[in-house]
Amino acid sequence: MSRSVSRLVRLAVCVCVGVPILAVAQQPAAQPEPGQPITLRFAIEQSLARNPELQGFDYRLRAQEGRITIAGLDPPFELRGELENLGGSGNTTGFDGAEATFSLSRVIELGGKRQHRLDAARATLDVVDIERQAAQLDVVAEVTRRFIHVAADQERLALTRRATELAQETLDAARRRVEAARAPDAELHRANATLARARIEEEHAEHELLASRRKLTAMWGVTRDSGLGAAAGNLYSLPQVPEFDHLVASIDASPDFLRFASEARLRDAEIRVAQSRARADVTLNAGVRRLEATDEQAFVLGASIPLFARSRAQGAISEARALRSLTDAELAARRVRVEAQLFEIYQELRHAVTEEEVLRNTVLPAMDAALRNTELAFERGRYGYLEWVDAQRELIDVQRARIDAATNAHLALTEIERLTGAPLPGTP
Repeated sequence: MSRSVSRLVRLAVCVCVGVPILAVAQQPAAQPEPGQPITLRFAIEQSLARNPELQGFDYRLRAQEGRITIAGLDPPFELRGELENLGGSGNTTGFDGAEATFSLSRVIELGGKRQHRLDAARATLDVVDIERQAAQLDVVAEVTRRFIHVAADQERLALTRRATELAQETLDAARRRVEAARAPDAELHRANATLARARIEEEHAEHELLASRRKLTAMWGVTRDSGLGAAAGNLYSLPQVPEFDHLVASIDASPDFLRFASEARLRDAEIRVAQSRARADVTLNAGVRRLEATDEQAFVLGASIPLFARSRAQGAISEARALRSLTDAELAARRVRVEAQLFEIYQELRHAVTEEEVLRNTVLPAMDAALRNTELAFERGRYGYLEWVDAQRELIDVQRARIDAATNAHLALTEIERLTGAPLPGTP
């Protein structure tokens, strides 16, 4: 992994433990052990080491290194042999008047063509490396999203189990009331139906968690039950929301925008390559000629130079300059799109963080108190079955909304860090 990606991916995010999307230093990924908790760092290390989509970049980089070697080669020497005045008539019958010439020739490149070729090939290598960094960040971001879903599904499963416990408590209380002739049998039937539905929701939550775990482990090529433990992280540890201008200032350091800088350097190198073609190369040759008729030898020297090289190079120069301008135009368009997208996600993050705080600090305490009071009133016969069940349902709904808000906050955080390539300030 390159140094810039090592900085970018030195830690792996933890939305769920407050560590942002950075990078994990390149090192052999440890083999997972049965029952081992899944941390985000572990998931990212496994994915960066084993994700099939990233392996192709190694071959692309090797191929480009080969192109650099080729670009640095000087024009080859050419050995040429010619026979003239062969198989004619009179004095040139057979080999009597033959002339054999053996010469060595080579193109002498002018205008710094070799160095410009090398610069363009090396700039292409930088582009491929930046593309690999962006692909690694894509993998990191996708692993993070899937890890968040696993953590959220764990919370949802715990919540459905709590709902099942409440439904069981309600059924027990309803049975006591019916047996004491303080409530009709219909109340007991409703409680049984509520418990059955709660168990169905719990089973569904278990299946959702299994599916999200399988999607997570698939990021490092595991498509069976990995035997790993639960995802380790605190879903409710949320980051501080920074100023939007600070996020915008971080965009230029992201691999997506570094790619444009690398591509601009590549286009500049291509312009220099095209401009160097305006200066014609010289081909020199030297050799020996055998004159069979007189039984003598002589040296031959020669030089050639193509004509109209400058005019023939204008098309390539125009193309290279147009592509350079296209890079600038694409960069400007990309910046507009990213800033608009960043602002939208930033608003989603602020809303999700605010929602989670209000639910945690205001709504949930009120709903807990309401449930306790309703339960007490139910036991004393002041409230009926429906009031108690409604209070339970409202509490569960608020807790589910808190899970959703925290999940949305972490997902928005992941998208922001993917766009900027940097962690949010204020996160541990």
